Amino acid sequence: MRRLKNFFAVIGVLSTVVIAIIITINILSSETPLPGKRIGVIKVKGIIKDSEKYVKALSRLEDDENVKAIVLRVDSPGGVVGACQEIHDKVAEIAKKKPVVVSMGSVAASGGLYISVGATKIVANPGTITGSIGVIIQSFNVRKLAEKLGVEVITVKSGKYKDLLNPFKKPDPDSLNILQSLINDSYEQFLKAVAEGRNLPVEQVRKFADGRVFTGRYAKEIGLVDYLGNFDKAVEIAKKLSKCPECRVWEVKSKAGILQKIIGEEGETLLKNLLRLSEGRVEETYLMYILN
Repeated sequence: MRRLKNFFAVIGVLSTVVIAIIITINILSSETPLPGKRIGVIKVKGIIKDSEKYVKALSRLEDDENVKAIVLRVDSPGGVVGACQEIHDKVAEIAKKKPVVVSMGSVAASGGLYISVGATKIVANPGTITGSIGVIIQSFNVRKLAEKLGVEVITVKSGKYKDLLNPFKKPDPDSLNILQSLINDSYEQFLKAVAEGRNLPVEQVRKFADGRVFTGRYAKEIGLVDYLGNFDKAVEIAKKLSKCPECRVWEVKSKAGILQKIIGEEGETLLKNLLRLSEGRVEETYLMYILN
């Protein structure tokens, strides 16, 4: 009986500690806007799989009259087509109302470039890796391995092409043609976005839009970048464009859930992936604008 009481006492103490940690994190990470005129900063980091948090943050700065300009710090090798397009469209929309300056970090390639080209100006470091204008879709084919292991997969589908990238069957020419058409259409959309955003002829962009990557310095030479410099340079340009030298820099952070606050974003992603595996779920295959 005493052991049981001690057990519940320990659980109670641990629960109190966890709650206190969460409250402390909430207080420390609270986003109270700086008073007066501001330059809003949003950081896009890692593979872009979802646009919601970025679009919400951009909309928040768009509607804030005290935010005179936005600096979008991009450090991403790209991401999912739809998500990148949504962020790009929001950036282009805001750029018609107030200056949006992109600051490219170590990598701003493929989808990272896509979300950038709608901005008013783009700043990159001389050694930034950018470019990689192209689209890719990949899938593993384990048909031969399944045959060796004696694994038979039964597929019931509503249409001939419902399982275009079924990893347990040999890819047929018709299915590959459909996927190639999908890739080509997405590529043309990417090409058009870059040409319009950078005020370049489509055919001029097409000459170097073959998936190759560039340094920031070379990207400036071909018109993909306006200035060479770091984050501070981008802030300086944002202040100049907004005619607000007294503006203070204010970073907008997306609100993290309780789980993410405890174990971090990478820990949360790992845990979710482990849960998917334990449930026998397989990740979807996405069309990607990504440095590969």
